[in-house]
Amino acid sequence: MHAAIVWFRRDLRLSDNPALNRAVESGLPILPVYVVDELDSNGAARWWLHHSLASLRESLQSLGGGLKILEGDPVTRLAELAKAVDAEVIYCAHRYEAEASGQLQCLRKSLPESVRLNAAHSALLTEPGSVVTGSGSVSKVFTPFYKAATRQAFAEPETQTPVQFHDAAKDDSTTVLDRLLPTLDWADGFSVDWTPGETAARDRLNAAVRKSPDYGEMRDRPDLEGTSRLSPHMHFGEISVRETWHRLSSVRDAEPLTRQLFWRDFSYHLLVENPAMGWQPLRSEFENFPWVDDDVLLNAWKTGQTGYPVVDAGMRQLWQTGWMHNRVRMIVASFLVKHLLVPWQRGADWFLDTLLDADLANNSAGWQWVAGCGTDATPYFRIFNPITQGKKFDVSGDYVRKFVPELASVPTKFIHDPWNASADMLASSSIRLGEDYPYPIVDHQEARQRALDAYQLSRDLLKSGA
Repeated sequence: MHAAIVWFRRDLRLSDNPALNRAVESGLPILPVYVVDELDSNGAARWWLHHSLASLRESLQSLGGGLKILEGDPVTRLAELAKAVDAEVIYCAHRYEAEASGQLQCLRKSLPESVRLNAAHSALLTEPGSVVTGSGSVSKVFTPFYKAATRQAFAEPETQTPVQFHDAAKDDSTTVLDRLLPTLDWADGFSVDWTPGETAARDRLNAAVRKSPDYGEMRDRPDLEGTSRLSPHMHFGEISVRETWHRLSSVRDAEPLTRQLFWRDFSYHLLVENPAMGWQPLRSEFENFPWVDDDVLLNAWKTGQTGYPVVDAGMRQLWQTGWMHNRVRMIVASFLVKHLLVPWQRGADWFLDTLLDADLANNSAGWQWVAGCGTDATPYFRIFNPITQGKKFDVSGDYVRKFVPELASVPTKFIHDPWNASADMLASSSIRLGEDYPYPIVDHQEARQRALDAYQLSRDLLKSGA
């Protein structure tokens, strides 16, 4: 009997999944498949993928089917599978990274004419290239992009329940699934904060809907549970962006949160227009920027040993939980590229390896925004002061105390600049600077001036044509 293969990619859900819905409508026996390949190599994200696939397989098994998990080149493995099960069609979703997009093009050429390939645009609210300026070009600045994108209408979510599965769907793929787990023991703590899977994603969305009226006021406070924490679930497609938008847009004062969905779309529009965005600056003046590629400074940043408490708290939160609060992401990124002048690509790579929501488009756009080299970038002269940022957004110091416990007894007045506390106060707080916790690895004012000088030099070189 002919089969309809459903190739799951970044759409690990049953609800509002166009590829799955079209397969159900075909009336053919369905064979759900996931192919583990080199694009699944990021460390922390592999932990999430393992558990998300296990959850998806369990959901499919409850309906009488299963999830066939393969390893290797998706083009080769899917072409082989299509032949083996006499597939009539392969349904899947578009991915927009250059390598993933290339897979789809190669697969289309590799399949015999008797096998159709049907790819749906379901990962974003707006298809890349569809939001343009008045002149017809793709918008390179977020605000006009956002205004144009929100004028579009978005279809309601749809769901079809699979009722007929191909026999091959029940193959046991446990061995392949287990090889996804990272070998580093740092991932052992992720389950304290996270539960991957579609059910957990819907719980997160329900919580986000309840909290959305307060999001605009609370989102910059890392010491509070003010953000949605939906990003890993959305990265793996455990909840559809369309369903998320419809749920949130029906709630009072949810615009600050729904706006984040369009920033995600905007990042992908930029990535499709600039496939090298993950490593190549979007502004030409940064091609010869005088970076200081210092491994000692980079490692101090990675391990949360910079001597700036809010920076160190953020980097340790990342390592311990696989996630970092968005405001703190901006603070630590600014510190790396502007205080230390370490190339933004080094920080972006570290985030891709340690974030559970490691998303190439969002990550690259965010780092280029902070570094000042993106199309829609923060001004080069905006250099976050980690002390004032900490005092403003971690007012009581609870965030620092949680992730930098050696500073737990330091009075709130000095929690973000403990070196300014008196020797007696530090002694009573059982903290010895330089031993229990480092002194700042750079002076803020000196580092700020060095960054400004470097940015000005870069601009001067561009003007001179050097």
